[in-house]
Amino acid sequence: MSKILQPHSTPGVNGISVIHTQAPHASGLQQVPQLVSAGPGGGGKAVPPSKQSKKSSPMDRNSDEYRQRRERNNMAVKKSRLKSKQKAQDTLHRVNQLKEENERLEAKIKLLTKELSVLKDLFLEHAHNLADNVQPVSTENTTSPSDAGP
Repeated sequence: MSKILQPHSTPGVNGISVIHTQAPHASGLQQVPQLVSAGPGGGGKAVPPSKQSKKSSPMDRNSDEYRQRRERNNMAVKKSRLKSKQKAQDTLHRVNQLKEENERLEAKIKLLTKELSVLKDLFLEHAHNLADNVQPVSTENTTSPSDAGP
């Protein structure tokens, strides 16, 4: 006994239709669902059920759930903006601290450079004075204590 299978299609979600065919079975007829692309290009991505429900039924703007989501989103946005603003202020404060420290260090460098220059001049002056005061030692007219008589 042979039966001709008559497929019938039911519209699906996201461009995918479900085709039901009846196939002979030992106990009778059984429905076998098949997924077939409804679009001309074929293919398409399967969308998880959690995302299908969000896209298929847009939320009513007057519903409590919508208002709660909007409120949570608004609070998250405010928190994010405050955090960003605080980070920018902290960075600006740190930049100002580093500028002040840099100015102090540059002033210290100038002071130490002047001190080094003064000390160098004093050293060179002292070295020249020592060189001028030292008499060359001649070996001709020198008397030693052993040469001196009783």
